[in-house]
Amino acid sequence: MLTKSITANKHVDNLRETFDVLTKYGMKLNPAKCVFGVPSGKFLGYQVHQREIEVNPDKIQALARMVSPKTLKDVQKLIGCLASLNRFIAKSTNRCLPFFKALKKGKGVGWNEDCEKAFQALKEYLEQAPLLSKLIAEETLYMYLSISEAATSYVLVRQEKGVQKPVYYTSKALLPTETRYSPAEKIALVLMTAKPEVSGRLTKWAIELSEFDIEYLPRIAIKGQAVADFVVEFTEPNMEVARMMVEQAKKKFRWKLRVDRSSNTHGSGAGVVVLTPERDSVECALRFNFKATNNQAEYEALIAGLRVYTALGADEMEIFSDSQVVINQVLDEYRARDKSMIAYLKLAKELLGRFKEYKIVQVPRKENEQADALAKLASATINI
Repeated sequence: MLTKSITANKHVDNLRETFDVLTKYGMKLNPAKCVFGVPSGKFLGYQVHQREIEVNPDKIQALARMVSPKTLKDVQKLIGCLASLNRFIAKSTNRCLPFFKALKKGKGVGWNEDCEKAFQALKEYLEQAPLLSKLIAEETLYMYLSISEAATSYVLVRQEKGVQKPVYYTSKALLPTETRYSPAEKIALVLMTAKPEVSGRLTKWAIELSEFDIEYLPRIAIKGQAVADFVVEFTEPNMEVARMMVEQAKKKFRWKLRVDRSSNTHGSGAGVVVLTPERDSVECALRFNFKATNNQAEYEALIAGLRVYTALGADEMEIFSDSQVVINQVLDEYRARDKSMIAYLKLAKELLGRFKEYKIVQVPRKENEQADALAKLASATINI
């Protein structure tokens, strides 16, 4: 039991209220275990100060003296020791993930290099563990949510004199099914960490969250080092990749080129459809006076289209083709082996190098019908 007072002149009144509650319920205290009038002290495993809560230094020393686990029991002891410190550890589940994996090895201890690195990193982190701030009634709190492939986490923060101070950290390991959630679903899951009895997906979460007065805002400037460290540590590597993929998907290319080829007994040809930023369409049906394979005809169509765009002064474009071979050779996924194909590929890349940016996409033939029709028209035409 702890009785705290913000100012000394209120302390006697607060103690009187505490003793009244004890008397009402017939509770007795052991005087030998009572301490009065102290600015700080150990309480429930924590070092409590006037304004902050500090991790118990005895536990930090015990962890610092601990040697690397050699048996399964040692690993269990380590995890048990860390359990009481989780409130002070940002990214606790992610930091302890190698230890959990070691436990899954069965009878043999799976202590490896990753475990040792995580163990030493934890020791270094706890040497400068953050101080946790005391809540004040009616004040605004901020919650920073973060996700990773293996865990969801958040930190509850209060702001005092322009400085953000952490109240506590929480981290939860994801179940195998939860690891397959989308980032948006994982973020929603973080909000429900405090209510583990709630199960289900977005619908149930929305119902639960509707009971609370939550306002969603863009992240403001971070004014506390502990919070800054939390955000940096929780930056998910794949999230940056995902963001870039979304931005790329959203990008609108102003110039578009559709090409296709056709080859039959009458000859071979290609179809080129040029789409300008003004939405004008230029259609070309090219008939070749030489025998060409489908892949060669496709390259001829691509090269012809690139030359048209170069002449028009375009600096970026999106190219559509249904040729798997040509697309993948241009993207360096396939290797060109035939001499003629090597020459075509070299010329195509030389022309593409003149553009600031381009995107080449393989599409089904049914989505490239306009260029396909032009190519068939060209190949079916008989020279007179």
